[in-house]
Amino acid sequence: MTTTNTTKDNATRFEPESSTSATSTTELAGIKKSLHASLREFPEWPQPGVLFVDILPLFADHQVHTALIRALELEVLKFCNGVKPDVLVGLDARGFLFGPSLALRLGAGFAPVRKRGKLPGPTSEAAFEKEYGQDFFQIQADAIKKGQKVVVVDDIIATGMQNSPLQYSAVQHNSIYPT
Repeated sequence: MTTTNTTKDNATRFEPESSTSATSTTELAGIKKSLHASLREFPEWPQPGVLFVDILPLFADHQVHTALIRALELEVLKFCNGVKPDVLVGLDARGFLFGPSLALRLGAGFAPVRKRGKLPGPTSEAAFEKEYGQDFFQIQADAIKKGQKVVVVDDIIATGMQNSPLQYSAVQHNSIYPT
C-alpha cells in the first residue's frame, strides 16, 4: 500500500511506511556499518568548530561504491513503499555523485538541478532559503513529465543530518520542493 500526501501545489509526496522486509533491513544495516567505516573525518576543517566528513572514499573503491548504491536503492524502495521512481533528480553538486548511479540501478532517468543560469534551454525555477540568504534552483522544463514519480537526491551530511547520505522528496510535474 502506498501512502501519499498532496502538497499545496498538488504534487504528490510519498510518505515512508514503517513496515519493511527483515531481509532488506538486515542487509541495509550491514551495508551502512561498512559505509560508515569508509568515511574520513577532518576535525577543524575548513574552519575551527567544524568536523568535515569526507564522502569521497565511498567512490574510490568499486566494492564500496557498489555497496553504497545498493544501500541507496534499499532506502529509496523503503521510502517509496517498493514503488520505483521514474526519474531521480540530483541537486547540484553532490546529487550528481549519487544520482546517476542510483538512477541506473533503479531503472530510472536522471535529471540534474543546478543553480540559476547553469542549464541551457527553458527551465523551471524554485527559490530556497539558505542560512545567509536566498538562492535559486533550476531544472530543464522538459526533464519531468506530468504524472512521473520522482525522487530528489542530495547529500545531507552538510546539513547536520546523520545516518543517511540522501534526502528524499517525491515531486511531480516540473516542481521542485527543497527539503
